Amino acid sequence: MALVAALPIALILVLMLGLRASAARAGVLGCAVAFAVAYLAFGYGTERVPLGVVTATLGVFAEALFATATILWIILPALCIHNLQLRTAQVEVLQRALAGLSGDPRVTALLVAWFFVLFVEGAAGFGTSVALAAPFLVAAGFGRVQAVVIALVGHAVGVSFGAVGTPIVPQAAATPYSAQELAAATGVYHALVGWVIPLLMMVLTTRALPEGGANGTKGGIWGWTLLAAALFLLPYTLLSRFVGPELPTLGGALFGGAAFVGVLRVRRPSPPGALPAGLARAGAPYLVLVAAVLVTRLVPPLRAALTSLELSWSFGPFAGSVQPLYHPGTMLFIGFALGAALQRAPREALRGAVSDALGRLAPVAVALVAMLALSRVMVHAEMIGALALAAAGIAGPLWPLLAPFVGVLGTFVTGSATASNILFTDFQRATALALELPALPLLGAQGFGAAVGNIVCPHNIIAAGATVALVGREGEVLARTLWVGLLYALLGGLLALFVFT
Repeated sequence: MALVAALPIALILVLMLGLRASAARAGVLGCAVAFAVAYLAFGYGTERVPLGVVTATLGVFAEALFATATILWIILPALCIHNLQLRTAQVEVLQRALAGLSGDPRVTALLVAWFFVLFVEGAAGFGTSVALAAPFLVAAGFGRVQAVVIALVGHAVGVSFGAVGTPIVPQAAATPYSAQELAAATGVYHALVGWVIPLLMMVLTTRALPEGGANGTKGGIWGWTLLAAALFLLPYTLLSRFVGPELPTLGGALFGGAAFVGVLRVRRPSPPGALPAGLARAGAPYLVLVAAVLVTRLVPPLRAALTSLELSWSFGPFAGSVQPLYHPGTMLFIGFALGAALQRAPREALRGAVSDALGRLAPVAVALVAMLALSRVMVHAEMIGALALAAAGIAGPLWPLLAPFVGVLGTFVTGSATASNILFTDFQRATALALELPALPLLGAQGFGAAVGNIVCPHNIIAAGATVALVGREGEVLARTLWVGLLYALLGGLLALFVFT
């Protein structure tokens, strides 16, 4: 049964990696196979979720459409911000500012695809960070595929505590462990092997430079890369160990980024007049976004007021909910609206930015609905559970080595580290008890693997690619990120096997 359950995922991998198919085409075909397997092999609609085939199918698509809408609510304003910056030439101002900090594209990659992307991930999560960082990297001179790849790799360490610690919430609810215990158990994996990510990111960066690097930028800047890793990982580790899940990513990026820029200005001073006039105005949408996220996430009374409004629906086992006032997309719309007002952007530019963004959404929406429908039918038909149980039965005492890969699988299929933790936290704990292994390290491995899955998750690739007009080339991105994700997950598995269990 496990081999049959794996067919939809295997098909998507073959189509996207082997045939370079678009996410929309791979998703539609994979979704069709997933439903066929669910109906014929797993009794979906009859034995499992016995509501009838039609009702069970409609329930899956209801969840997929609802989730797609919440994701598009992030993509649309991110695109609007990017298009407005292009139409008003503010991207050029920001590009000159980055050159003012350093004309070296390798340093730019560290600033944008490490500190900036991690800061936004810690504050907003849900794909916002890569969607915002990829256009910055394109503006800095990287190709569109390379920009998405570098940003996807760079943000992975922060996903475990993205959106102010959201992925830890379902683990704390489903286990006897506190959020702080789970944060410490998860953070230690990244603390010990997280330095690998910026090094791999630098490898990808140097490969993306013309002819391996030009104008004195050939090769990697390994000292600066290790410094960037240390400046983020030190506060990140302390916060995850002693404070909890809310601030490790956000605080690590904020304090580490400020320290890195300070060292950079001392060791690589910018030439006089390098920072252009109007920098604050050019960055207004992003500054407003950061302020909105910080205020809404870190001021408890306001956070409570915003999260009190929840739109939800359910019938049978199917459900969906969203907190519209607290949603990252709402913060992005605030950044777009107030940023445009502070920039005094012309109405024509505003209309054009929104029109261009809406024009890009159709193929993205198709891909998202297909991928999410595939994921939801695999969950409801218990195909995901069959895959995980088979893996545990085969691995036995070597299970800790594979535990992070279950988290990766959950995120690959569902598109969310939080959803992966919802799916597999109970399973990881039950497996640990059955094998007489300590449960907390395996729950940490689950949270670690769920974060790693964001590097290869088709949903994230679709969302990030949409912001740089990369629709139809998602397979190229997956082919370049897959080895990074598998290597990082393997390092976590080795820690789980030989150090923590």
